[in-house]
Amino acid sequence: MTAASARTAVAAARICDPRVDPAPVGWSEFIGTARPHAVWDPDLLRIEGWLARNPPLLVTVHDADGIVAALSALVCRPTRTPRYAPRRPRRGPMWVEVSQPWLSGLPGIVWRPEIQGHRLHAAVRAAERALARHLGPGLVGVFYRGVGPELLPELDGHGRIHRRTDSSAVLDNTFADVDEWLASLSKSRRAGLRRQHRRAESDRTLLIRGGPGRTDIDAAAVADLLNDHRARFAAQAGDTRSPVAAPYVEAFVRRSDVHTLTYHDTDGRLLALNILLDHRDVVVKQHWAALPREDEGRQGLYFDAYVRAVRWCIAHRRPRISSGRGKLDVKTSMGFAPQDVHGVIAPRPVMGR
Repeated sequence: MTAASARTAVAAARICDPRVDPAPVGWSEFIGTARPHAVWDPDLLRIEGWLARNPPLLVTVHDADGIVAALSALVCRPTRTPRYAPRRPRRGPMWVEVSQPWLSGLPGIVWRPEIQGHRLHAAVRAAERALARHLGPGLVGVFYRGVGPELLPELDGHGRIHRRTDSSAVLDNTFADVDEWLASLSKSRRAGLRRQHRRAESDRTLLIRGGPGRTDIDAAAVADLLNDHRARFAAQAGDTRSPVAAPYVEAFVRRSDVHTLTYHDTDGRLLALNILLDHRDVVVKQHWAALPREDEGRQGLYFDAYVRAVRWCIAHRRPRISSGRGKLDVKTSMGFAPQDVHGVIAPRPVMGR
């Protein structure tokens, strides 16, 4: 093997349990080039792990120059348990979901920009082999969620199953200002957005605050609102997400790359919120939650939050905005385009091949 090929060869995959293990060696250098979203922070993964039904493992793949790729791997079982973060591994069949539960429509894999094609393919196979060794004979396979068209060729292959599972809404930011964005929409949608934004701005009983690194937020109230909102819009069968926990929110919203928009009434009651994850390539309009109208919620805040999010992204020259899955008809009316999202299953016999 030549020196050049040695540098590009995938050496090994390593598995980190963020609950008890330190961040992988080389992680700070990796995030400097791969630039994952905020939810990949090992400190956040640690908090999430202790409060989740399916604690995430952080799988890193290394070559001679350091980490080339990382996977968020949730170990799942056919039956749920009320216990969070079980202290002892349970026996019986299990599968791994490679996903980032906090990023709707995006995959649970991040990699250095120069790792493409056969190198990314090899990195994924190395991670699969490491998971098989770590979890033992009870592992029946790996399910990759949120796979976009650019990643699909590296995950697909002989004996693997893939299909389009959903669509994610993405807006390409080509606008000089928010008025140019509004002008690109239909007359009725444009008028509706302007009307809802004016209503929110002029409502003296509505307190609107937004920005990064929020330290003034009641994390328990945010977690309760998010979980109640999820419960009203029943989760799809097979959803492996755990409820949002206040300690996670507390640490999350304090980050400089997490922008939290909140709406309160004059009594201090949280009415609605929206969270943006800043990123140089794709800003994620991550969480939206609001009280229903029958519980004194306010009409039109959903659309006001979109105006504010798009305006911020235009002002800060972010190239794309992803608003995840769901309500695609509404999102397309605001200029977002559906992007196919796939699921890929690698049964145990073909893992690592």
